[in-house]
Amino acid sequence: MASMVKLMKQAKKLQEDMLAAQKKLAGTVVEGTAGGGAVTAICDGELKIQNIKIDPEVLKDGDSEMLQDMVLAAIREAQEKAKKASAEVMGKVSGGMSIPGLM
Repeated sequence: MASMVKLMKQAKKLQEDMLAAQKKLAGTVVEGTAGGGAVTAICDGELKIQNIKIDPEVLKDGDSEMLQDMVLAAIREAQEKAKKASAEVMGKVSGGMSIPGLM
């Protein structure tokens, strides 16, 4: 019975730690850039794009395909950085265990 109580306490602690980590990630902000900084995508730790910045000089060229490619590249970079941040934070909480649905 004592081991069951200990296990329940550990589970509760893990749950609290996971919630704290998720809150931390929600406040995490990362940037991805493309075109030498001409396009910047800002993403939070939940992989949600918060903002896109485009240097007005890029618009003067009129090459919409190039701009679209740069926007996509910046978003992908930002999301990849956010995924790495998430894996690092959650890995610390889970002790390196891969817990489905958390990362």
